[in-house]
Amino acid sequence: MLSLCKVTDSLFISNARSACAENLLAREGVTFCINVSRQQPFPDMQPGQTLRVPVFDDPSEDLYKYFERCSAAIERTIHSGGKCLVYCKNGRSRSAAICTAYLMKHHKLSLQDAFETVKTARPVAEPNAGFWSQLQKYEEYLYMQDRVAPSQKETLQ
Repeated sequence: MLSLCKVTDSLFISNARSACAENLLAREGVTFCINVSRQQPFPDMQPGQTLRVPVFDDPSEDLYKYFERCSAAIERTIHSGGKCLVYCKNGRSRSAAICTAYLMKHHKLSLQDAFETVKTARPVAEPNAGFWSQLQKYEEYLYMQDRVAPSQKETLQ
């Protein structure tokens, strides 16, 4: 069955087949798509409305380096009044990790709470062991960022 799973009012997660169903995207008002794969197709969208994260669903892949960029793209889309879809081949590991990272960064959720939110929206969500450890590292990074006082941040940059 084709469907887009609603993580928040403006963030969806799905598999590649559902992501390319134009009627679903139109019905949900999706304006930006993040394709977390090397090979899956994009839906027919205007240039500038898509972002590819070229990783395989392999625990050794470095998804961490894309967390900030993807989170910023999702947040920009939402702030401009749009809705974002994050997908990978099966809508299970890569896309779930990106959605979880976004919720940690912009909704200030713990890794556990962010993942539970994604899992509630899409019960098959299950980042592979490598991506999970990268999410744990990201949680530590975000925690340290929040603990550094604003005046210290300026001197660290």
